Amino acid sequence: MAPQGKVYRGSVKDFQGFDANQDAEALYNAMKGFGSDKEAILDLITSRSNKQRVEICQAYKSLYGKDLIADLKYELTGKFERLIVSLMRPPAYGDAKEIKDAISGVGTDEKCLIEILASRTNQEIHDLVAAYKDAYGKDLEADIVGDTSGHFKKMLVVLLQGAREEDDVVSEDLVEQDAKDLLEAGELKWGTDEAQFIYILGRRSRQHLRLVFDEYLKIAGKPIERSIRGELSGDFEKLMLAVVKCIRSKAEYFAERLYKAMKGLGTRDNTLIRIMVSRSEIDMLDIREVFRTKYEKSLYNMIKEDTSGEYKKALLKLCGGDDDAAGEFFPEAAQVAYRMWELSAVKVELRGTVQPAGDFNDDGDAQVLRKAMKGLGTDEGAIIEVVTKRSNAQRQQILKAYKAHYGRDLMADLKSELSGSLAKLILGLMLTPAQYDAKQLRKAVEGAGTDESVLIEIMATRNNQEIRAINEAYQEAYHKSLEDDLSSDTSGHFKRILVSLALGNRDEGPENLTQAHEDAKKLADVSSNDSSDSLETRFLSILCTRSYPHLRRVFQEFIKMTNHDVEHAIKKRMSGDVRDAFVAIVRSVKNKPAFFADKLYKSMKGAGTDERTLTRIMISRSEIDLFNIRGEFIDLFDKSLHHIIEKDTSGDYRKALLALCGGED
Repeated sequence: MAPQGKVYRGSVKDFQGFDANQDAEALYNAMKGFGSDKEAILDLITSRSNKQRVEICQAYKSLYGKDLIADLKYELTGKFERLIVSLMRPPAYGDAKEIKDAISGVGTDEKCLIEILASRTNQEIHDLVAAYKDAYGKDLEADIVGDTSGHFKKMLVVLLQGAREEDDVVSEDLVEQDAKDLLEAGELKWGTDEAQFIYILGRRSRQHLRLVFDEYLKIAGKPIERSIRGELSGDFEKLMLAVVKCIRSKAEYFAERLYKAMKGLGTRDNTLIRIMVSRSEIDMLDIREVFRTKYEKSLYNMIKEDTSGEYKKALLKLCGGDDDAAGEFFPEAAQVAYRMWELSAVKVELRGTVQPAGDFNDDGDAQVLRKAMKGLGTDEGAIIEVVTKRSNAQRQQILKAYKAHYGRDLMADLKSELSGSLAKLILGLMLTPAQYDAKQLRKAVEGAGTDESVLIEIMATRNNQEIRAINEAYQEAYHKSLEDDLSSDTSGHFKRILVSLALGNRDEGPENLTQAHEDAKKLADVSSNDSSDSLETRFLSILCTRSYPHLRRVFQEFIKMTNHDVEHAIKKRMSGDVRDAFVAIVRSVKNKPAFFADKLYKSMKGAGTDERTLTRIMISRSEIDLFNIRGEFIDLFDKSLHHIIEKDTSGDYRKALLALCGGED
């Protein structure tokens, strides 16, 4: 049960009217004779707390002189047997068994070691060490030292001491010093001082480290996770990342582990079982909430889709409910969202991956391009080398030099010599940013049907200056106003949102705390009796006109006021293109590089590649924030953008995309 003063957040509770002898008898009858009543077994065991299950084991032995766990192992098979038997062990003995299995035999299951030792409290670690000694007659530290090596081993040994500071009183001076020491041990040092990382991350209190991470972001301009990825490697890197994630939010860490255990082909059943069992009486409700917020589907539904039979039924009982059906949003998810808003408010330098060439010679580049297209065949490699390694301003100079030198239109020559995805990429790079965006918007509205996703992506993410430049480029290229085309091709609230954004008239001032509170109240104070028109109008009047710094404060105030994230509120209250447009604005305000990282990932995941989206983002962000997008990409998906592009594309198109990407993270 929950410690005094804390709300219980487990999904499994003590069974009211519990009778150990009666339950022991019911289990005995369920396993008696030919076959076993698996439904009765799973119903009983998943509805009792661990403490009650231990009492049932004792009663079973007293009544029948038999070992209940041994009988369950004999009667059940496969994943279902592993799950039920795991539920029968006390938590410390369950962890001890998992670690014993992880280091026994050939090879080591490092992920299991990392998950358990990075996430347990001091008391849980002490109980684990004692249980391991009791169950196997061995010293846990000695066994882990014998099975691991290097800095990974050192950090595991530190965690095994269960000696993390627990004082919630934090010294601001020590926070600043620790953040500075971590920066100097990694980013500012030739090589890495791993011992400093081990000492600070292995010993300091959770509350202290959360403030250290915030301070680190301020002074380094990047989250600590990104520095760990850059400075450390292998299992040591994975362990330190797990420690950081658990310090920030254990619920978020386990939600991510559960998602990865079930996504894609096949299920990592050992991970799924271990987490569902070990967190069922601690923080399963928090994990469910974060899972629903982060992955836009409930843990319950993902288990339902990914498992089967009695195994599925037992897991769903441990999960305890379907958050898709409930449609709720709770404190832990709100805290995770609030932390993300706070992090997004820290000013981080935006960096593109394409910089102006230092030894630039427009006439020389024009000659290289002409030579690459002259005669039989085309030297695509030479074209890629020039176009992707010059800034857009330099490309505009090359266009003029080519015309002056050869009396020819470089764009027309490139169009005739190149084809397919490479042609679209290279030609897109030769346009100015405003011309390129105007062309993408024109394509989205012309012909049969409208590509609303392109309209949303561009209009929701460009700043005032960019919007005004797009309006001018659109008028010049198509002799029509962008506003007129948007108005004639869309309707209702969606049209109103796009027209408002197309004005390029968003406030650019700092946050106003008093106004932010009023704005948050205005967004939150929408009862079910209010008309739909009133709801959309309230959101439009704030999301489309307030400055980014101000909106960040509005979103923070909204969470404080409602315990809801504004994005969740939009998804719950709205639908279709209006919902998608508002969500895009919120995500852009929150973290624009993360917004584009997510779109890039979705353009390449699964069967087929959405080359239009991939090309559009790589072109439009290459000189603005593609370096930051790369960082967010690896943070979000544990894979580099470079790696995914390399795997998902081919030929000269891939070569050009990788040149724009600018490096492997």
